[in-house]
Amino acid sequence: MRKAAVPALALALSASVQVFADTGEFQTVDRQNITESNQADLPSVPQMEQGIQFGDVGDGRAIVWSRCDRPARMWVEYAFDEQFTDSKIIRGPHALEVSDFTARQELTGLPSGKDVYVKVWFEDLTNARNKSEPVTGRFHTVGKHEDIRFVWGGDTAGQGWGINEAFGGMKIYEAMRQVKPLFFIQSGDSVYSDSPIEASQEAENGQIWTNIVTPEVAKVAETLAEFRGRYKYNLLDANLRRFNAEVPQIWQWDDHEVVNNWSDAKDLDNDPRYTVKDVPLLIGRAARAFQEYAPLRPHTAEESERLYRKISYGPLLDVFVIDMRNYRGPNTANLQTTEGPETAFLGEEQLKWLEQGLKDSRATWKVISADMPIGLNIGDGVDEQGQPRWEAIANGDNGPAAGRELEIARLLRFIKHKRIHNIVWLTADVHYAAAHFYDPGRAQFKDFSPFWEFVAGPLNAGSFGPNTTDGTFGLQVVFAKAPPAGQANLSPYAGLQFFGEVNIDRKTRELTVDLKDLYGTSVFSKTLRAKPGR
Repeated sequence: MRKAAVPALALALSASVQVFADTGEFQTVDRQNITESNQADLPSVPQMEQGIQFGDVGDGRAIVWSRCDRPARMWVEYAFDEQFTDSKIIRGPHALEVSDFTARQELTGLPSGKDVYVKVWFEDLTNARNKSEPVTGRFHTVGKHEDIRFVWGGDTAGQGWGINEAFGGMKIYEAMRQVKPLFFIQSGDSVYSDSPIEASQEAENGQIWTNIVTPEVAKVAETLAEFRGRYKYNLLDANLRRFNAEVPQIWQWDDHEVVNNWSDAKDLDNDPRYTVKDVPLLIGRAARAFQEYAPLRPHTAEESERLYRKISYGPLLDVFVIDMRNYRGPNTANLQTTEGPETAFLGEEQLKWLEQGLKDSRATWKVISADMPIGLNIGDGVDEQGQPRWEAIANGDNGPAAGRELEIARLLRFIKHKRIHNIVWLTADVHYAAAHFYDPGRAQFKDFSPFWEFVAGPLNAGSFGPNTTDGTFGLQVVFAKAPPAGQANLSPYAGLQFFGEVNIDRKTRELTVDLKDLYGTSVFSKTLRAKPGR
């Protein structure tokens, strides 16, 4: 057990750090809270304690992300060999207090099918222009005639199961790194802002789980500093930092980046943990922290915080990243018979974007990266009339499409009538692994083509499930691996942590999905053959 003695706004890994001093040797110094008044107390050169990340790699572009411990300018050097022959150096943006000293730089004009080697360093904004030691990383741009391998999953540091160094840290990230994926889809719940992390807590069978802790994770996040602290906490893990330096990422969010089961109608009046009761304010602060720490490409000024987007990987794959949070109506009994503001889930504008994108796609496979599953019943308590209130799409009714199901029914009907083939849904959220086949022959709503949905997670959080299923879209549970009946919130000690791996063969165009456990062992595999035509 290690408890980090750092202030609430500290940008530190622990109470002390090995820094490269002017003498040319590493020295141990106390870490300091970074404010304008005590810049002189910092180590003599900038520090990059959170490492680097790559994001949204595709179409010859890539985002490079990092964070400094003080006001500084980001610099990026990249080349196509380890010796950095004929490298290009880019003068990046300033990292200032307003962004919590985070910065990102886009690389453009990247050739396909190449390894890209990257160095990042910061130069402080003093007259001395002190430079940090560079942090290095690499990634690969997908070639038009290459196989594609990627991984996905969600749910990190939830239910109080944080970074346990005695356990090996969040070692599922090392298991994912070992398969050498071209990219990783972070399917949501990248942090748990509503879940305090204590120094230790009891796990199953009387075992004790010990956590690294920081003041920012000791309570629910309410201030901007506390939301930022959740991301910095995860980056204390060496497995994650090593993974980030090699595997480009595609981020989306779900509820725990803000507060459990949030929508604009969330009510915190009866939750004593929160002194801030204004959910829109919490959403605003959480969104700011997410945008600062996610290695994603900012959208245009038209909608600067938009998260839904498409990333293309040549003729084999298009990834459609959707947002099931920002445009939803309130959580209700979800039984409305006609569409309206209360039944919105993706929202009209995003739905039209997705339909048009799927229609226009010429990639063999169209992966829809969703932050919640379609046909699992996910509850959110009861309403004032005592009716079950629902958090996701399904409503436990098993009947014709109703509530949020109406929007999804419209999407599925569009896909069928436009004869769009080879669509696969990937998601997380429910904290167990599953493979679902949606069969119109067994559904109440039948006007759609059959499709698969695969669920992976948690990456480092409590294990739950399995959820009950809704029959509206004919969900068939082909595989599920979850805690035994009567058990819930199992720690990573139980081994029920999962990620998904996808392989697309360039010759056969077959897509194979493996659901893998904490140690990289496949617990389920399914190969799908591509249908000809669109």
